[in-house]
Amino acid sequence: MIRVDHAGEYGAARIYAGQLAVMGERAAVSGEIARMASQEERHLAAFEALMLRRRVRPTLLHPLWHVAGYALGVLSALAGPKTAMAVTAAVETEIDRHYQAQRDQLAGTDPELEGLIAEFQADEVAHREEARANGAEEVPLYPLLAGAIRAGCRAAIRLSERL
Repeated sequence: MIRVDHAGEYGAARIYAGQLAVMGERAAVSGEIARMASQEERHLAAFEALMLRRRVRPTLLHPLWHVAGYALGVLSALAGPKTAMAVTAAVETEIDRHYQAQRDQLAGTDPELEGLIAEFQADEVAHREEARANGAEEVPLYPLLAGAIRAGCRAAIRLSERL
C-alpha cells in the first residue's frame, strides 16, 4: 500500500508540475493548481518518510511515472485550463476510490497508515470538487477523457503494486 500510494502521490505532483510549467501564473486556475500541488508534495513527503521508517522500496516504475505524470500535465495544460481541471477531476475520482478500498482493507489494523490515507483522501476529494467547480466537466467529450484517465490510473496502480 505504501509503495503504490507513494507512486500515486509522486505522479500527481508531476502532473501539477507539468501543468504549472505550461500555464505559469497567468491562467485563471493557476492558484488552485499551485495549492493542490503543494498538498500533493506534503502527501508525497509523508509517504517518503513512511517508506524509510518501514523499509518499503519505491516502485521500479518510478522513472516512468516521472515522465508520464509530467507529460500528462503538460498536454492537459496545452489543451487549456478546463482540460487540466478535467484531468484532475478524473485522477482524483479514481484516487478517492482507491484510498477508500485501502481504508476498507485496513479496517483498523494499521491506525497510522489508515489515518494518513483518510486525511489525504479528504484532500483528493476536495481537489476533485474544485476541479469540477472550475469547469472540468465542460470539456468536450469529458466522459471519454475521464474514462481514459481513470483507466490509466487503475493500470498505474496495479503495475506499481506488482513492481
